[in-house]
Amino acid sequence: MSWIDISTPLASGMLVWPGDDPVTVQQTMFIEAGDPYNLTRLAMSAHTGTHIDAPRHFLPNGAGMEAMPLALMSGPALVINVDDPRAVRAHHIPSHLPPGARILFRTRNSTHHLTQPDFAEEFVFIERAAAEALAAAGAALVGIDYLSVGGFHEDPRETHEILLRAGIWIVEGLRLAHVPPGPCELLCLPILLPGSDGAPARALLRPSRDHAST
Repeated sequence: MSWIDISTPLASGMLVWPGDDPVTVQQTMFIEAGDPYNLTRLAMSAHTGTHIDAPRHFLPNGAGMEAMPLALMSGPALVINVDDPRAVRAHHIPSHLPPGARILFRTRNSTHHLTQPDFAEEFVFIERAAAEALAAAGAALVGIDYLSVGGFHEDPRETHEILLRAGIWIVEGLRLAHVPPGPCELLCLPILLPGSDGAPARALLRPSRDHAST
């Protein structure tokens, strides 16, 4: 079973959160022009494309990226398909999640919003009650297919704070359009930015062996 790359490619002019600086990917040295090597300059927010939110992003005394448990970012996960056009609701959370579960939500964002260059304020987010259900279940990692687990107009801080206070690490900007729902294996490693509130990440996924054979 091959890995599926569920990361958002970094490119100049790509989708960013309103107020963030635009992404710049620019080659500044060229071998063909006589330079000794090729060199690319990258400038962007730490919360661009596929990225991790550290507790420090919303909690004043929260841990930074250096505190992220490496074991958490590799292992069994569950992709849940959500057909609600507005939000992930509490009833979308399975009633018997194992402690430490890694949960990825695939919504209409993957096909309607994440692929568009313009920011969509009405993206599907995780509502407060669903965040509380995830915290109560003891989830350890939650991912979604847009730039924020919280809504633009509703629960922007509340969802983040509930998850992060519960010790749940957040992955945002996942590309899940071609990923089947069900058990899978996740590999997601961010750039090590000590003290940072977040970091870009490369995320890979493949269906679990049992799920792929059914």
